Amino acid sequence: MQIQREIERKAEKKRQEIAELQKQLHAAESYLAALQDTLKMLPKDGDAAPVLRPESDLAKARDFIRSKGCPQHVSEILKGINKDPNKANKVSLSGSLGNYVRKGNIFTKPAPNTFGLIELEKTEEKTETDPITAMESLQKANY
Repeated sequence: MQIQREIERKAEKKRQEIAELQKQLHAAESYLAALQDTLKMLPKDGDAAPVLRPESDLAKARDFIRSKGCPQHVSEILKGINKDPNKANKVSLSGSLGNYVRKGNIFTKPAPNTFGLIELEKTEEKTETDPITAMESLQKANY
C-alpha cells in the first residue's frame, strides 16, 4: 500500500508540473503571436531606402535621368550611359528598371519604355502646388 501511495503522489506532482509548463507554453505562444503581428505592421524593408550599387547600369541610369531632370526613354538612357541601344540592352535595362517601379522604389514609369525618378516627381509636385514657387516660376518666365 505504501508503494501505491508513493507512486500516486509522484504522478500527481508530475501532473501539476505539466500543467505549469502548459501555462508557460501558452504565455510564450501568445507573446510570439504578438511579435508576429507587430512585424506585419512594419514595412518589409524597414526604413532603409534602397541603394544602387555604384557604377552599375541602374546607378548610371539614375544619374543620367537626374542630370536631365525629366523622364527619359530607355533608348536615350542607354545612349546616356554609353551602352548600345540594341534590343537586348533595352529589354535588360527596362526589366531592371521595371522591377524598381513595381516595388515603388527610386524609379517611375510615366509612359511606355520611359522612366523617371520618384525624387524628381516630388520636386515637380511641390512646384505645382506651392503658390510662392509657382509665382517665382512665372516671374522668371516673364523676364
